[in-house]
Amino acid sequence: MEFLAPLAETPLARALIASSTLYLLVNAAHILGISVLFGAILALDLRILGLARNLPLAVMAPYLSRLAGAGVLIAIATGLCLFSVKPVEYAQNPAFLAKIGFVGLGILNAALVHFSQGWRAILADSEPRSVMRLSAWFSITIWIAAVVAGRWIGFL
Repeated sequence: MEFLAPLAETPLARALIASSTLYLLVNAAHILGISVLFGAILALDLRILGLARNLPLAVMAPYLSRLAGAGVLIAIATGLCLFSVKPVEYAQNPAFLAKIGFVGLGILNAALVHFSQGWRAILADSEPRSVMRLSAWFSITIWIAAVVAGRWIGFL
């Protein structure tokens, strides 16, 4: 993992290390990105599972999936900045590795859903198929696990 050590010497990492205010702002932006991602995903998945049936899924789904996409981009960009401060330490942290695995799994699940016939049916205003409901449960579980693993990082 020592090949990651030079990341801590980059201008960005040095600035984050030198300025507690900058670090705080990047960390806050990371939490905001996670919140936008999880909030949008949770709302979408719960609607796919049948909650709030009075809200049209064909209208909600594109908006919430784009919002989740923006959240994941913010979370990844800020997460890379935070990672650069202690790259070797994070790369050896089992909770960090679990978080990265769950985030990757969550993104893969979202990609598979968006290229599925079930997603196209939702956009055409059909009720979600059982495979889409199963995927929604899987998504909620994955993203909760990612958040828990992320919080666990500081305790190991």
